[in-house]
Amino acid sequence: MAHQVTIKDIAKHLNISVATVSRALRDMPDIKPETRQAVLDLAKEWDYQPNVLATSLVKSRTKTLGVIVPDLGYHFFSSVIKGIEAEALYRGYTLLLTQTGESYERELVNLQTLSRGQVEGFIISLSQETSNYDHINRLIRKGIPIVFFDRDAVGIDVSKVMVDNVGAAYEAVIHLYQNGCREIAFLAGPKSVTVSNQRIEGYRKALQDLNIPFKDELIVHGEYNLDKAIALTHGLMNLTDRPDGLVVVSDRLAVGSMMALRSKGISVPDEVSVVSFNDEPICSFLTPTLSSVAQPTTEIGRIATSLLINQIEDGQEFYKPQVRVLKTHLVIRESSRRK
Repeated sequence: MAHQVTIKDIAKHLNISVATVSRALRDMPDIKPETRQAVLDLAKEWDYQPNVLATSLVKSRTKTLGVIVPDLGYHFFSSVIKGIEAEALYRGYTLLLTQTGESYERELVNLQTLSRGQVEGFIISLSQETSNYDHINRLIRKGIPIVFFDRDAVGIDVSKVMVDNVGAAYEAVIHLYQNGCREIAFLAGPKSVTVSNQRIEGYRKALQDLNIPFKDELIVHGEYNLDKAIALTHGLMNLTDRPDGLVVVSDRLAVGSMMALRSKGISVPDEVSVVSFNDEPICSFLTPTLSSVAQPTTEIGRIATSLLINQIEDGQEFYKPQVRVLKTHLVIRESSRRK
């Protein structure tokens, strides 16, 4: 079924009344055993779910949105949430906010908890562990509106608010090249995270346009934690052809990279220049200060919320998803500006 399955669909397919289907699903008496079994079998095959949300909305709109993010400790996510909250309040909605801690299992639990009739739609940034999207597809089949931001999921047809990650990474590599770097490495996130993969795409495109040979060993992947960034950076610096430029997928990981470089006595930016993403406040307080790609975080939140509420209030069974891609800009500081 291409839409949320209802008892009317089951009744029509089995050529019985809606009342009969309802009684069978609730295990009521005076239903023939074979009829009850046919209803239960078809309900299972079509993934029928009682729409608790729709039932509650007939009585009273909740006007509540569910927001799921990987980590509230990241400045990026907390800034996006400011935009989400501002737009939601302006439109008369409230938020239920949860974080996954980059855990797929916690993402499942959070979705299940919030979808039990409490929220009218979801704004989601997927965890780094998420590669199975069955839980998202179940919500889509139930007709619950969803908007993704920052992290995409290939093949999931929902509205999305992203930034031009390919262009941002391209600009970062060009900047390093213009400042004398010729052996440029990329410290990436997990291979399952689309935003990281898009930045790798921009990195590779820039190398191609600059006629710099691509080397597999100069792209390293790791989880979003400091210790992993330190270890990966040590590995890069131990290569025979040591990188003189480093693009890091996020500021948090870039802190680990700069710690690793300092521990090895490598000067930043004179020996290795560093550029990262998100432009968190910490960038201005590091020594040297960190060059980073700034994103319109508040705007991301506002647009994501507007798209979600528009879909909720449109009320159409088949809503054409919208994709917004926003521009970024590179904030150049000491870590990549050679004298």
